[in-house]
Amino acid sequence: MVCIVLLVSDQASKYWIQTHIQPPSSNIQSIDGNLPQRIEVIPDFFWIVHVHNKGAAWGILSGFGWLLAMLAVAALAGIYFYRRMLGLETIYMQCVFGLLCAGIVGNLIDRLRLGHVIDFLDFLIGNYHWPAFNIADSSIFSGVVLYLIHSWRNSSEE
Repeated sequence: MVCIVLLVSDQASKYWIQTHIQPPSSNIQSIDGNLPQRIEVIPDFFWIVHVHNKGAAWGILSGFGWLLAMLAVAALAGIYFYRRMLGLETIYMQCVFGLLCAGIVGNLIDRLRLGHVIDFLDFLIGNYHWPAFNIADSSIFSGVVLYLIHSWRNSSEE
C-alpha cells in the first residue's frame, strides 16, 4: 500500500510539474503562453521548479540513463528474489521496502518514458543550494535510512 500511494503521488506530482512549470532553457509553450519558471514556497529557502535530471543523485552518471534503468531493474529483481532473507514478513520491513520500490519504480518510469527524471523540490540551506529532487528520491532516501536504523538496532541486539 505504501508503494502504491507514493508511486501515484510521485507520478501525479511530476505530471503537474510538466504541465505547470517550464523547465529552464525550454521552448515549451502553455495554452496561455505563461508557464512560470519556479514557484517560491518559502522565501529564500524552498521553491518548486522543473528540472530534467539525466543522471542519478547530484547528476552523477549523467547521460547514462540506460545504466541507471538497468540498475533499477536489478534492484527490484533483487528485492523480489531475496524478499524472505530481507525479512519482508514484518509490517516495518514491508513499509521500508515499499518506500524503496516506490522510489525506484517512480524514477524508472521517468527514465523509460522521458529519458530523464523530473525533479522539482528545490532548497537553499544556508549558503548551500541543495540539488533538486522529487518524491521518488525522498522515498528511496527514507527507505534506506529506515533500513539502516533497523539493521543497526538488530545488530546491537545480537
